[in-house]
Amino acid sequence: MSWLYLIVAGLFEIAWAAGFKYAFRANHWISAATLAAMIASFWFLWLALRALPVGTAYAVWTGIGAAGAALFGIVALGEPATALRLACIGLILAGVVGLRLATP
Repeated sequence: MSWLYLIVAGLFEIAWAAGFKYAFRANHWISAATLAAMIASFWFLWLALRALPVGTAYAVWTGIGAAGAALFGIVALGEPATALRLACIGLILAGVVGLRLATP
């Protein structure tokens, strides 16, 4: 269950990173949703940390957030999808999967 909590935390990490670009300047609903996603992300990370090592959980959480935010930028915001950028996102995801496989 801890890994599921960690994945959910990572998804909320993506949501608040995406919302942060527009929060605090567009409208109050985007700001409120961004803040709620931040709180949810930390909450689910805390739930995961009850059973997972802190180093692994933090690295996976930030890896999901970083790769997901970069992919969101490419897909939704029209940011460049260069081969090098996609390869680097792949390396982040490989690290996340490697940490999952290396942690009981």
